[in-house]
Amino acid sequence: MEAVILLSGGLDSAVTAYQARQTLGQDGQLFPLNISYGQIHEKEKDCATRIASSLGCDLRWIFVPIHSLVKSSLTGTGKIPSKEVEGIPSTWVPQRNSIFLALAFAYAETVGAEYIYTGFNSVDYSGYPDCRSEFVSQIQIALNLASKRFIENGKEIKIVTPLMFLSKGEIIRVGLNLGVPFQDTTSCYQGREKACGVCPSCRIRLQGFKDAGRADFIEYEGDMNG
Repeated sequence: MEAVILLSGGLDSAVTAYQARQTLGQDGQLFPLNISYGQIHEKEKDCATRIASSLGCDLRWIFVPIHSLVKSSLTGTGKIPSKEVEGIPSTWVPQRNSIFLALAFAYAETVGAEYIYTGFNSVDYSGYPDCRSEFVSQIQIALNLASKRFIENGKEIKIVTPLMFLSKGEIIRVGLNLGVPFQDTTSCYQGREKACGVCPSCRIRLQGFKDAGRADFIEYEGDMNG
């Protein structure tokens, strides 16, 4: 079996990649794909490279200039919030996951992969419209309808979201059991040498490790990992 892995270099995508390896077995072939889009936290690419290497895979990297079309604090438009906000936060990148999945489908058709693994999570990122299971089920139908493989042979490409309904603490516990090298992941939206500890992603990550009963494996500014 073959699977394309959307590997950002973040905690969720790393756990998902290791979950795919366990599910497909050592004979299964993984095709990690990292998509940069002009985000501030470009450090993700280096982390994705290390995660892919730890799985014995080569990382495929592409750049799609989404930042030139949309407004998001992740691409430098506005300030990244340090507190919770109501509604859809400024860190949402319009249609990012739609674009990522379309590219992953194209890659899967090219390499003959049956699955696309992604770390979408509707618990910790409930404010993001494109992290919901309803979105995934519908876009899977649409992208298969645009697939030569499906139209000619009736063979679907399936989107696998093993973390969809898990909290960050639960995800971390799964990763610990799988041997995920969390020290090689990044979650901070700021993309500096050390994690800021105050952006929404850092706060969710820190609480997740607290819930899992473990200290984080990465460094934070001001020793916030405590």
